[in-house]
Amino acid sequence: MTDNSVRAIVGLGNPGAEYEYTRHNAGFWFVDQLAGAYRAEFRVESKFQGVLTRIRMGGADLLLLKPGTFMNRSGQAAQALAAFYKFAPEQILVAHDELDLPAGAARLKLGGGHGGHNGLRSMHQHLGENYARLRIGIGHPGNKDLVLDYVLGRPSQTDLRAIEEALDRSQAALETLLTQSWSKASQQLHTDPAKAAKKDQDPAD
Repeated sequence: MTDNSVRAIVGLGNPGAEYEYTRHNAGFWFVDQLAGAYRAEFRVESKFQGVLTRIRMGGADLLLLKPGTFMNRSGQAAQALAAFYKFAPEQILVAHDELDLPAGAARLKLGGGHGGHNGLRSMHQHLGENYARLRIGIGHPGNKDLVLDYVLGRPSQTDLRAIEEALDRSQAALETLLTQSWSKASQQLHTDPAKAAKKDQDPAD
């Protein structure tokens, strides 16, 4: 991936008050956090089938999009944004909830499969697979038959605090991505904060 090339962040989630605080809306939470940090207000953009705002972060202009469709059609909004601004897929960072990571973990990834995630499946249909991702860990219920109710449920207070901390680290890593490089941002985000803190506290050998 070309360093510093992200130009838009698409948060995945379901619209409507009943879904606002559910695990499946972690992608929305991330773009909401960015907009709040930069005092940016979303506005309805019908041509992008969602709400859009713009921030300037790390010396770069970034578009933040929340599709107004349900999760399984969110790729339509991303495709419309990419076509209008002539963005390549790798210039779009898709923020989404990730069952395969524990609450409190977050990872950057470029390309790959959709892992059965309905939002990513829609992204694949409309953008291909070479877009960038921010995978926000929400944990797994332990049984695939419980996944639907789990992702559409609210996290515990303990998990919520862990996810919020991961969003904070993701925001810091995004700034590193924009000002330095994808590899440095990934290293920063993927370092276990507990292990890093312990290393800092341990006396030198």
